[in-house]
Amino acid sequence: MPTTIPGLKDLLKAGVHFGHSEGRWHPKAHWYIHSARSGVHIIDLEQSQKQLEHVLAYVEKIASEGKTILFVGTKRQAQSIVEEEATRAGMPFVTRRWLGGLLTNFTAMKPMLDRYRKLLSEQGTDAWEKYTKKERVGFEKIIAKKNPLLGGLKTLNKIPDALFVLDVRKEKTAIREAQVKGIPVIAICDSNINPEQVTHPIPGNDDAVKSIALLTKLVADAAAAGKVQAGIAKAAADALKEKEAAEKKEVVVEKKAAEKKEVKKEEPKAEEKKSEDKPTEESKS
Repeated sequence: MPTTIPGLKDLLKAGVHFGHSEGRWHPKAHWYIHSARSGVHIIDLEQSQKQLEHVLAYVEKIASEGKTILFVGTKRQAQSIVEEEATRAGMPFVTRRWLGGLLTNFTAMKPMLDRYRKLLSEQGTDAWEKYTKKERVGFEKIIAKKNPLLGGLKTLNKIPDALFVLDVRKEKTAIREAQVKGIPVIAICDSNINPEQVTHPIPGNDDAVKSIALLTKLVADAAAAGKVQAGIAKAAADALKEKEAAEKKEVVVEKKAAEKKEVKKEEPKAEEKKSEDKPTEESKS
């Protein structure tokens, strides 16, 4: 089910239309700038709606295919929003600091992630008690140190299929790595941003908390809806496999029963033939 696009009133209320000062605009953002008021650019919310319609359909589609979207928002006012919405959507996230090489050198990063996941899974279990007290203290320090950086990446077992970025300028390293790896980038693009840097721009205010919260929620809603579809599709596929396996088993059973029945039919014939072949007393004499 497609995510509902907010009306102009809701977008205005969230301050999505406020851009930066005229002197800070990017010329390539011209197509989604409506006008200027008191020296501040006003974003064309109809363009925002149009792009949201496209972006949310895309997000829902790839999520329904079981693909992963990495949410990236390290600016202070975005951190808690990104963590909450990405978690709700069942997607990984980065909110503190981008780890250089996360995309371009994931093979080297994965062992660190695997070790962190292993420690987390063992903590509080019988496996944890097998370590010495000194080892446990050391591991707890490692977990505490890594949590801010790796906590949102616990479910990331491979390079993500797409990025959702809240601030193009601040997350330029993440975007650059995504470009190198050919990973699509969805991003909120303010009036000072070149939208051509990303694959799927969403014209909007990338500074105001209400604007960030609304746009991030919409992307998370679409991702969550897609994951529900993926779950339904998987359940249907599993049910089909079970049905096919049961039918195959039934065919095998029927085949064996038929073979057994055929053998039983042949046995009397064999006995009859045997008795016919047996020489009689007269023939012996």
